[in-house]
Amino acid sequence: MTEEIKTLAQLERHLGIRLSDDADFFQEWLGELEPIDQTDRQRLDQVRRNYLYQSADGPLLEEIIKLVMLSPILELAGFYQAPYKFRAEVSVAVETIGDEDELLRGRIDGLVLLDRLWIVLIEAKKATLDLEVALPQALAYMAANPDADPSRPRFGMVTNGSSTIFVKLVGRDYGVSDVFGTRSQARTNLYEVLRILKTLGRSIL
Repeated sequence: MTEEIKTLAQLERHLGIRLSDDADFFQEWLGELEPIDQTDRQRLDQVRRNYLYQSADGPLLEEIIKLVMLSPILELAGFYQAPYKFRAEVSVAVETIGDEDELLRGRIDGLVLLDRLWIVLIEAKKATLDLEVALPQALAYMAANPDADPSRPRFGMVTNGSSTIFVKLVGRDYGVSDVFGTRSQARTNLYEVLRILKTLGRSIL
C-alpha cells in the first residue's frame, strides 16, 4: 500500500477520502486542550535541547528520533500506562473504491493506540516534503482501522522529529492541524504537541 498510495489525489481516487471544508471539523486541537505543568515544560525543553544537539551533524535515523524525541513525549502523555495499549508495525489492508476489485496491502511504520490513534514516524530528511509524503499514507492506514463505527473519529500524528502534524479522520473526511516545528524559537511548539496528545488520548477513551 505504501507504494500505491503516494499522493492525496490517489487517496481520494482510490479510497474516496477527501479534505473536509468544515472549519470546525478538527476542533480537538483548537479547543480546550489538556494542561501541562512546569515539570512537563522543563522535560520538553530538555527533549528539544537533546534533539537539536543530536541532529547538529545531520538528519537523524528513525531509531534515534524514537529514543530522543518520540518516546519521551509519549511517556509524558501517559500513553505507556493503563488503559492505553500500543501495537507496533501493524499489518493493514485497505479496500479501494472503484470499478475494479483491488486490495492495497502494507505495513505501518509506527504505533497504533487503542485502534484510534496512529503514531507515524518518518526519518528526518526534508521536513516539509516528508510530512506531505507521509500524510496520504498515514490516512490510508487510518482508513484500514477495523473499527465498525465509521462515525467514530480516528486520529493520527505524523512526525520526523523536526516537524509534527496531527490529522483527524471521520468516515471519509479528514482534517489536518498546523505544523509544529521543534527547531522554532517558540519553544511552546512542543508544549502544544504534548497538550494535543493528552487531549486526543482523552478523546479516544
